Amino acid sequence: LGRQIAHVMGHEGADWLERGDRREEEGTDLLLRELQLKPTDVVADLGAGTGFFSFRMAPLVPQGKVLAEDIQPEMIAELNQRKAVKKLANVQPILGTTTDPHLPASGVDVVLLVDAYHEFDHPREMGRAIRNALRPHTGRLALVEYRAEDPKVPIKPIHKMTVEQAKKEMSAVGLEFVEVREALPQQHLILFRRP
Repeated sequence: LGRQIAHVMGHEGADWLERGDRREEEGTDLLLRELQLKPTDVVADLGAGTGFFSFRMAPLVPQGKVLAEDIQPEMIAELNQRKAVKKLANVQPILGTTTDPHLPASGVDVVLLVDAYHEFDHPREMGRAIRNALRPHTGRLALVEYRAEDPKVPIKPIHKMTVEQAKKEMSAVGLEFVEVREALPQQHLILFRRP
């Protein structure tokens, strides 16, 4: 791949995912608008963690659903607990593995990956699984990673990615580059689609 794979953030870091300044620091509301979700969309939030994005997307897809996937049982327990408190029936926690997110074949409109792809132990296998889960011709992958091209982004290089690296890796698993949107404060939003 030409890059080092970062370690997965453990469930012990859950508080960092819910930190108070995350919305402003990462422009999370802007990201949700940029996704242009439709009310009937099936959205997969891979590496969902505590559900920061899952529970914010759920009201945007009232006739659809959010598949909140994580590989850590502790995060799934947290997702189920938060789902019960928030009473959001259209959020479905899914325990995945490092090679398979357990998503329905050709059944997902949008896969959202926020600061998680660079941690995948098996990026090719996961990339193929994402491709297979996306609806043919219309399914989109929204890849959000810190900008490696920008030395001012205060994140360790192992936790950043260039647009070119992302394009190379997604092309290798059969996804087509659509566009990159640079509206977020520190991250790329790179869009791909399943042909």
